[in-house]
Amino acid sequence: MTAEPRPTGAGPAALQPTAPGPSAPAPAPAQAPLADTAARLTGLVRALRGHGLRIGPAETVDAAAVLDVLGFADRERMRAGLAAALLRSETQRTVFDATFDLFFPLGVGTPEAVRADPLPVPDDPEPPRFGRPDPLRDDLRDRLAAALAADDRAAQARLAGEVVEAFGRYGAGSTPGSDGWSAHQALGRLAPETLLARILAALRTAGSATDLSDLVLADEVRRRIRDFRALVTGEARRRVAELRGAERIAERAVAPTVDRIDFLYAGRDQLTELRRTVHPLARKLATRLAARRRRAARGHIDLRRTLRRSLGTGGVPLRPVHRLRRPARPELVLLCDVSGSVAGFADFTMLLVQAMSEQFSKVRVFAFVNRTAEVTDLLGTGDDPARLAARILTEAKVTGHHGNSDYGSALGDFAGHHLDAVGPRTCVLVLGDARTNHRDPNLDALRRIAARARRVFWLNPEEPSRWPTGDSAAHAYADVVEMHSCRNARRLGELIGRLLPV
Repeated sequence: MTAEPRPTGAGPAALQPTAPGPSAPAPAPAQAPLADTAARLTGLVRALRGHGLRIGPAETVDAAAVLDVLGFADRERMRAGLAAALLRSETQRTVFDATFDLFFPLGVGTPEAVRADPLPVPDDPEPPRFGRPDPLRDDLRDRLAAALAADDRAAQARLAGEVVEAFGRYGAGSTPGSDGWSAHQALGRLAPETLLARILAALRTAGSATDLSDLVLADEVRRRIRDFRALVTGEARRRVAELRGAERIAERAVAPTVDRIDFLYAGRDQLTELRRTVHPLARKLATRLAARRRRAARGHIDLRRTLRRSLGTGGVPLRPVHRLRRPARPELVLLCDVSGSVAGFADFTMLLVQAMSEQFSKVRVFAFVNRTAEVTDLLGTGDDPARLAARILTEAKVTGHHGNSDYGSALGDFAGHHLDAVGPRTCVLVLGDARTNHRDPNLDALRRIAARARRVFWLNPEEPSRWPTGDSAAHAYADVVEMHSCRNARRLGELIGRLLPV
């Protein structure tokens, strides 16, 4: 007989069985658990790379060493160790945590004896309606209220698995859960938000609370309920990954990093998180533009002066002479559509350019819906960035007799009243989806702007496949100026660093 495997908890090496006894043959699959660990780690790295995280072979080797040292005994400690080895910034942690749960779920590395037994499937396939007696649901709610009141994270994690097991499975086949698992369905049955009053009562019983502390307690309980909902969502995602494959679910179901969030579909919280990346991105782009400016200052080789200097070295041009340039910093004009869903894209870009204003000799910002108004002064007030778009809509005259976007009217207004802002050293960035609501696109006005400016670039937050659809005039405008798809902050940084003149 082969010896029993060593207990898990000392890293990949600990997953290998001990040496066999003298009378037993050597076991063939001795490396199988180690290979499984390596497959999970490499799968995690591939999934993170798919979300844009830069992870090289060196970081992967470091992560393997972390697993070897920390082992699987403490899952949260292992999570923190892998994050320290693989990540480069705290903003990547949300994507890492969701992906980590797919490749290293709660049961990996723990003995079978300590794994939670699955709950029995209810005999009645028809779920009880809210308000009808449901002993299983009532028991889970009672235990959840106690765990949330005590802030017992381990109990909440176990309950998340039980809730998904009891209420989250669905499938048309004979086996429950054969089609998948739904966190929305499970949370809808459990309704954890309705436990707020019960948990507050339990906390008040544990200790007296003033009116002010009641407000604080309510916010704290809501935070705990949100965290529990995230646990249920992660547990359902993990179970779906077991059915469909971890890498497939990591690609489709894990939210991207903040710099890869689509401007057109970003929610309020995501836009708030995105605004926090403005200054780090501005510093990175400023460094990149400064380096380009230093390289451009050297100019081309002055052949005549180089040959004259080579006379002292026998005709060999050992020290080339360059035509020194002293390029002036360019001027920048932003022309931004601040209507509808593109307002978040324009808002972020205006904040980014304002943070980079030192890289340009002059920056002027114009906003429009169907009329154009200069909003440069509004950007420099230092107010809350989240209120920038609202202030522009209320304080600047960007709308006329209707509230719909009209690119033709706005471009004509800019060309007729603000063309003096554009000169031979000016780079113009037009921000918008080019959807004219079936009105005249006024290409002549855009041609007048392009003829006066040094360069004109149009940044469109829609993907190119949508440009020919509906009321979009993107292809017509692209015949006049360069148009680039710019769907997220990462792409915006790449375009600004590459397109803007030095």
